[in-house]
Amino acid sequence: MTTFQVASPLIAIAQKTRQAASKLAISSTDAKNQAIEAIAQALELAKNEILTANIADCQAAAEVIPKPLYKRLQLDEHKLRDAIAGVRDVGKLADPVGKVQIHRELDTGLILKRITCPLGVLGIIFEARPEAAIQIVSLAIKSGNGVILKCGKEAVRSCEAIVKAIKQGLSQTTVNPDAVQLLTTREETRELLNLDKYVDLIIPRGSNSFVRFVQENTRIPVLGHADGICHLYIDKTADMTKAVKITVDAKAQYPAVCNAIETLLVHESIAAEFLPKVAQALQECHVELRGDTRTLAILPNIVAATAIDWETEYSDYILSIKIVDSIEDAIAHINDYGSRHTDAIVTEDTAAVETFFGTVNSANVFHNCSTRFADGFRYGFGAEVGISTQQMPPRGPVGLEGLVTYKYQMTGDGHIVATYAGANAKAFTHQDFV
Repeated sequence: MTTFQVASPLIAIAQKTRQAASKLAISSTDAKNQAIEAIAQALELAKNEILTANIADCQAAAEVIPKPLYKRLQLDEHKLRDAIAGVRDVGKLADPVGKVQIHRELDTGLILKRITCPLGVLGIIFEARPEAAIQIVSLAIKSGNGVILKCGKEAVRSCEAIVKAIKQGLSQTTVNPDAVQLLTTREETRELLNLDKYVDLIIPRGSNSFVRFVQENTRIPVLGHADGICHLYIDKTADMTKAVKITVDAKAQYPAVCNAIETLLVHESIAAEFLPKVAQALQECHVELRGDTRTLAILPNIVAATAIDWETEYSDYILSIKIVDSIEDAIAHINDYGSRHTDAIVTEDTAAVETFFGTVNSANVFHNCSTRFADGFRYGFGAEVGISTQQMPPRGPVGLEGLVTYKYQMTGDGHIVATYAGANAKAFTHQDFV
């Protein structure tokens, strides 16, 4: 007797997403922009429903999740407004699909093009931050990709309300709402990671252990970062006023995110003057300070740092401080303990900036500004699907350009390879069109 294996519900969802994505991939720029505006309008109409759902999520999670994660979960009217503005910003960006990267004549009548195209279907697995669903969907639609969202259990109500609104918006356009799907259970996470036939890229957004779990349990390419251990180095020529202001912003403006600093490195020649000033400013923001032996000699009332502190992502109001003898020592520390996310230098010495930028091996390197600027929205990408710290591109905040690949298209007129081989081989012209 022949038996038939019934496809799981998730495979059926993935198949629908891929079918919708294949049509979205060839949609016009106008059609995609109309869909993005429809999403923005639908989210505005559903504002009360979304905020009510988020309040319920926060109440249910208040006693069971860490404080930094709780802050990411909260979605107030201002966050929602900003997220909707980000959707419209994506609509204003240039379409990344269909760009001609290479246009070359190989020989008369034999023309090669390299053209950007969507990846296909994205699998985005994220904890807490429900506004991430809004950012991701807008980028997916603009780049012509389908998307399967898997939210954390703490954000289920919020994400369900958000995706419901998004689908309602898309239903008024030529873009099939099946291009956007939401998963909500832990079991679906493992199954999603096995769908290499239907999903082209996995982007995890969450804790160190969570991202590593994803990386170790799928054959699908993974784009992301496991840690956000960011540094700020105060060089010997730093402007003290700038340095204090930047340090406070980089640590205390929003410590729960991956681009907040976890370690402050200070040149020994200015430590005695700078550390009391910055310590006062940080402690006024309720930041707990931990220092190495030399820092404790200047700030005796703070906590002694241990070796673990240099490799810890606190995501909280905690900052470790280390005094270094030179910029070379600072860079060595960053490259040893950093996560290749974002690192910054405060200095008035242009040679020091060149050294720092040239030798710190991070996706984002900044001079005289806060690490908190490492963000797709702030970079002008409209939004971001995540941040990648890998060496291969895309790297840093990943916006539209990180969600497309390319294909080679060739057109001939009866051309065959034999013409260009053998003793009387014809030479290629290899002329690029301007």
